[in-house]
Amino acid sequence: MSLEDSFNTTRQPVENATVPFWHRDIHELHDHRTTEELPVSSDVVIIGAGYAGISTAYHLVKGEASYNNLSITILESRAVCSGATGRNGGHLRPDMYTPMTRVIDRAGIENALEVIEFEIAHVQAIKSLVEKENIDCDFTLTRSIDVWCNEEAAQKAKERYDTLISRDLDYMKDVFFVLGKDAEGISGVKGAKACASFTAGTLWPYKLILHLTAAILETGRVNLQTHTPVTSVSRQSSGSFVVTTPRGTTVARKVVYANNAYISALLPQYREAIIPCKGLCTHISVPEGTRPPLLNNSYIVREEDNVVSYLIPRADGSIVVGGANSVYHPVLSSWYDSVDDSSLIEEVKDHYNGYMQKFFHGWEDSAAQVDKVWTGIMGYSWDSQPHVGDVPGEEGQYVLAGFNGHGMPLAFLSALGVARMIHRGIEFEDAGLPVLFQSTKERLEKVRNGPAGGDIIGVKR
Repeated sequence: MSLEDSFNTTRQPVENATVPFWHRDIHELHDHRTTEELPVSSDVVIIGAGYAGISTAYHLVKGEASYNNLSITILESRAVCSGATGRNGGHLRPDMYTPMTRVIDRAGIENALEVIEFEIAHVQAIKSLVEKENIDCDFTLTRSIDVWCNEEAAQKAKERYDTLISRDLDYMKDVFFVLGKDAEGISGVKGAKACASFTAGTLWPYKLILHLTAAILETGRVNLQTHTPVTSVSRQSSGSFVVTTPRGTTVARKVVYANNAYISALLPQYREAIIPCKGLCTHISVPEGTRPPLLNNSYIVREEDNVVSYLIPRADGSIVVGGANSVYHPVLSSWYDSVDDSSLIEEVKDHYNGYMQKFFHGWEDSAAQVDKVWTGIMGYSWDSQPHVGDVPGEEGQYVLAGFNGHGMPLAFLSALGVARMIHRGIEFEDAGLPVLFQSTKERLEKVRNGPAGGDIIGVKR
């Protein structure tokens, strides 16, 4: 077995990945190496140069948790923002209510509120970050609209809405729900039976992360090494860690695993807790010189047969839309436990041809068509919550992984919590993180014991 084959069996990123729309304009730091050789040692080694990894470094050298003289090395298997962050739908969208009733039932109202308020806080946190750092990433503060085209699903959504309203939850004041004939007119989606809207954001994720990358490198305290996969991390008798790559080794006092879906390649205890799952996204454009109907909102559209897609409009009139998981859901080999983002998903690769014409009023004669299709690898956790904080039983090692295809309203402030733990030496409980996110021995043991109710986007294991 070759070294590359060995990596794939242990969930390492593959080469020759599909190229997402977001990589249209490659940044000069995309394949950056700060030094020709790996540094001999660093205070912190961060594994992964995506949203979570770059955010952690940002907080440690420029943000609230920064302190002088800290040295950081970031090791990335491929290029900066080449993983899930650079392949997502551009949504900065808290899940305001759809999953909340389930989380309340499983974990109680207090814990559920922590999660949703944490997600909501990301919208303003990223807005403030974009303004503070003057980041050109097409950030837009908007409304996101959830749409149901299935009558039964629409009625259930209204029941969930009523349940949450009855609890007098403050955040629900931002949610506007419509059931019935007006839903189609308000949403602009053909056949809509219900819709709900709330505050969210859209952005160009690759530009956000590459701007932050430039900002942290300018401090002179961060060494970035792309195309440098980590093959192992081992503790020395001194308590520090030897981080091994095909290009040599480097030593770290602390290690942050910000490699999401790929974490079990280095930490096998997460093999059952976080599963890599493949998804598909597309870019839709209209002919040059034409202007499609204006869309002011981002969307989650649930079709009559309950196929779900996420969608954002862009300022140039184009659309980014993806999802449709249920179309290929029964074919596990197409997506489940897959790290292969070098190929498309056959069952759904043509799903978005004619999508805007079919579902949105006013787009019938737009000539909108798909001009880019790509795939990405998401890390889905057993209990639908990310793993954040100390690696259980491993002092000096931290984890940021398992964001369930929903990392945009989770990772930035999760990274802040981990940075606080590194900087101040504090415990998880004092880091400002939702309790359900804490990666614990109990959570890892629970998945190994196969509890009832554990699922990965509906797949019982």
